[in-house]
Formats: sequence, structure tokens, C-alpha cells
Amino acid sequence: MAPYRIRQYEDCDYEAVCTMFGHGIMEHTPAAFIYMLKRLRAQLHFLGLFLAVLAASGSLLVSLLALLLAFTGGWFSIRSLWTNFAQQFLRDDLLDIRRTYLKAADSCFWVAEAEGAMVGIVGAMVPEDPSERGRALELKRMSVGREHRGRGIAKALCRTVIRFTKERGYSAVVLTTTMVHYSAQQLYESMGFRRVSQRSPSLLTSFLQFSLFYYRYEIPGSR
Repeated sequence: MAPYRIRQYEDCDYEAVCTMFGHGIMEHTPAAFIYMLKRLRAQLHFLGLFLAVLAASGSLLVSLLALLLAFTGGWFSIRSLWTNFAQQFLRDDLLDIRRTYLKAADSCFWVAEAEGAMVGIVGAMVPEDPSERGRALELKRMSVGREHRGRGIAKALCRTVIRFTKERGYSAVVLTTTMVHYSAQQLYESMGFRRVSQRSPSLLTSFLQFSLFYYRYEIPGSR
């Protein structure tokens, strides 16, 4: 197993960072789709569609085809949602990583690499939530390549953010993840983060019963 090291972001890392982040976001599409299918609201809508088409057409085949089209539409809706998430972030803080993370106060961006290849990324910046400013920094854009997981890289990146936050005199780290990032939730909770709230960011996500989870980590020994 090749060793890895964590270093500060450099401009030559930009394309690899965006690619890793985009792939990390999109790989959760199947989990989000399965989650949606398990929700009672979605099941009732699909059942209602099936019964309505069956009553109107009298054909089981036509009803099944309508259900298949509805499933297909649901898949593309979920995929579109994740694509929009990825594009939004790539147009936001990841558009100019140096300006957002390296030139801004109390912010930084790191990459983990092994054998000359990037295997993980993470950032830290002043939180978007005004109530947390002056008290916490926000962990952002954590991602580890699928083939490099299980080596402790994510924990090391997380500890890097915690250490940076403490050195800057803040008392907590906050972060946001989605309800289908199961491994991320387990990671954060194993490191002492606690979930403090959850909400749906839009009407579509509310309809799909899709939520964002908000976590907070209190740094031991901080003021």
C-alpha cells in the first residue's frame, strides 16, 4: 500500500480537483434514487399512477409501461438534481480555488496524493451561516477517490481541517452532507461530529423527502 501525503493546493491541481469532486458527487445518484423509491410518498404516487392508467386503459401492459416511464423520469430527475449540485459548486467556490480558499482569511484547501496522483481533497473556509462566523470554520468539498478509500485518508483530511481551525483560534468545525452520503455520516460521527439539524434546500428536494444534514464538531480545549 503506497503512502500518501497531504499538502496545500496548487494551481496545477485544478482540473484533477474538479474531476474528483464531480465524480464524487455523481456516484451517489443510485443511492439517492433507491432512497426515493423507499419513501412512502413516492410509492403512493407510483401506485396511484399505475391504478389510474389501469382503470383508464384496462391494460396491464400499458399500466406497467406507464410505471416504467415514471421510474425512468424519476431516475433522470434525481440525476439532474445531483448534476445541478455539482455544477453549482463548480461555479461557486471551486471556480477559483486560489481566490476562495488561499487568498481569503482563515481559509485553505488541501489535496492528498500518493505516487504522484491525487487521491483526496478537502477545504476549510468561513461558514456561510452568519451565526457561526467568528466561532467556527466550515469543512468543505471532502472527497476521496473510490479506489483509495479505507486507508484513513478521509480521516487524515478531516483532522487537517480540525487542526487548521484550532490554530486559527476557532472553537468548532461545521459541515453539511446529504442524507445519502452514508459513509460520510459514519466517518464524521466516528470522529466526534454531532448532527445538529437537517432541512430540504428546495421544493423539489422537499417533495423527494431529500434533506441536507448539518454537523458540528467542538474542538477539545478550545476557548
